[in-house]
Amino acid sequence: MCRHHQTTRLSFMGAFLFAFLASAHGNTPQETGPIFREVATKTGLDFVHFNGMSGKFYFPEMTGQGGAVFDMDGDGDLDIYLVQGAILNEKESMKDMVFPSKEAKPKDRLYRNDLIKQADGSFQPKFVDITEKVGLNNTSFGMGVLAADFNNDGRIDLYVTNYGPNQLFFQMADGTFLDVTASAGVGDPLWGTSAAAIDFNRDGLLDIYLANYVEYDLKANPACYATSSRRDYCGPASFPPQKDRLYLNKGQGRFEDVTDRLLEGYEAHSGLGVVTTDVNQDGWLDLIVANDGQPNHLWVNNKGNGFMDDALFSGLALNMDGNAEASMGICAGDIDGDGDEDIFMAHLMGESNTLYLNDGSGLFEDKTLALGIGAESFPFTSFGANLIDFDNDGWLDLFVASGAVRIIERLAAEGDPYPIHQPNQLYHNQGGKTFSNVTAKVGSDFLYSEVSRGTAMGDLDNDGDSDIIVFNNNGHVRVYENLVGHGQNWIGFRCLDPKTKRDDLGANITVIREGKSPLVHRVRVDGSYCSSNDARVLFGLGSTAQIPKVTIQWSDGSNQELKTPTINTYHIIKKGTTP
Repeated sequence: MCRHHQTTRLSFMGAFLFAFLASAHGNTPQETGPIFREVATKTGLDFVHFNGMSGKFYFPEMTGQGGAVFDMDGDGDLDIYLVQGAILNEKESMKDMVFPSKEAKPKDRLYRNDLIKQADGSFQPKFVDITEKVGLNNTSFGMGVLAADFNNDGRIDLYVTNYGPNQLFFQMADGTFLDVTASAGVGDPLWGTSAAAIDFNRDGLLDIYLANYVEYDLKANPACYATSSRRDYCGPASFPPQKDRLYLNKGQGRFEDVTDRLLEGYEAHSGLGVVTTDVNQDGWLDLIVANDGQPNHLWVNNKGNGFMDDALFSGLALNMDGNAEASMGICAGDIDGDGDEDIFMAHLMGESNTLYLNDGSGLFEDKTLALGIGAESFPFTSFGANLIDFDNDGWLDLFVASGAVRIIERLAAEGDPYPIHQPNQLYHNQGGKTFSNVTAKVGSDFLYSEVSRGTAMGDLDNDGDSDIIVFNNNGHVRVYENLVGHGQNWIGFRCLDPKTKRDDLGANITVIREGKSPLVHRVRVDGSYCSSNDARVLFGLGSTAQIPKVTIQWSDGSNQELKTPTINTYHIIKKGTTP
């Protein structure tokens, strides 16, 4: 049990529940041995999140945090940026905190990955804290982070969202980071949550979509209560929603707020998650925003000239019952193997998480119940979410991170000092037809009950399968090493544009397989909740031993083919050149 006490193993009844849920769905990919192993401490990640909790039920304290996995130094492995909290009320000090930090002034942390080669030829991540070395001293109350190259110099930058003004850090040639927020014009003072990088007008520069949450004033701090009459956290309905931002990248490190000009008929909703995708497959990237307790947004791109909200007509605004849900995390991917991207959204306890299947034209149908994740998600409030082919069988599975937002009376009655923790869930995709809950068979390391928020996905040890990083509120970061995926064939790609010198976010990759349907994945770092993912694209191939062809549709609409690429390795593909 960690020092914050909310990190607990599942009770006997909880473990029994998971075993029951898992056994209800037939075959699982791993009948013996664990699927994931938690290795944060082993790899040097000693980060503990501090949320500024002082017993006054400040709304922001339980909503963060996220983080990013990205190749900061260009050495081919993934580094990690972790967003930290802060004391919210300037009149309070660390001695007033329920869970005081060991640091007098907690800050965000950047860890460099120094892969260590093992005797068997494999690699083990080793993370080293280089925060001070690279000049980062961010002590804001952080929510999330977006890792992308905004000035086309080949080095990944960091856009940090906060409860309060956001910050943009450009990575310099010497590896240090410079705060360019003021000159860039992206220091929005509202309550920022998730952000996405998108070159929506194809000018070669990454723009920013920023989701903002609600107007919350610490000084007012209205009192809200649970049904038991116990003081509790307020929900978003108690506060006016804030306006999202669309920042157009003008080059030379400057951005312009074009929200009112380019988002047709925009109305503010309480935004928590955002993902880029091409819903109608016209080659222009669109945006989907998960709004908490209000209809979601689907911003359809009008060929770079602006966006129209098509969420209601497309079927993404509401669930199958016509209700807005407490949408938090969001992710996109081809769940059913038909070549287009479907959408998953994570919701509040008592609501089901929601899976929307795309018919290929941009029309979506809520297939949550048919795909087997409806009833099983009711007991949890979920935030971070990733579509991850954890066993490399060619089908995207689903990882969901959970933690409540209102006090769980059972935990409070037991005297738990932070009674909102819950366990996470893993679902295995059964050939695009249904999902089976395999949480109970993941391994004992997986059965923590914590207040999980953001999640990120990436291959930390470069062994050909995706690992999972969970960013816990008021607790330790968790790193779940994948133990099974590299047992099957795979192929990975990093898509770079020589002209812009950066990852071509938005490029679409199709792997052609003989006798099987193609596999389609998009290059992206967005999705989940307040977090940034590995820009590399990893395809599980199962028993497929040879790939005749791979096609890439680059973000500018141009196309490229690769003939019979080598499997079980990562390829760096540069647009317009032969690998």
